[in-house]
Amino acid sequence: MKAIEVKGTVNEWGQISLDKPLTIAKHSRVRVIVLITGENEEDDELIESASESFRQGWYDAMTGNTIPVSQLWEGIDAE
Repeated sequence: MKAIEVKGTVNEWGQISLDKPLTIAKHSRVRVIVLITGENEEDDELIESASESFRQGWYDAMTGNTIPVSQLWEGIDAE
């Protein structure tokens, strides 16, 4: 058995709409476990987003996919 995490929303009819399509074989049977986000857990989504941004930035830095700081300031008039 393989686990995939994807977020989604539940509509007024109780049906789940996923944020992204699943990358699995079509017409596969699946088992669904629903975790409901509480009111205080919305901060977790912000932390998750920041973590993903950091991971991407770290990956870019480690693979040399960066721009020199001197180029970042080109064309900016700061007084």
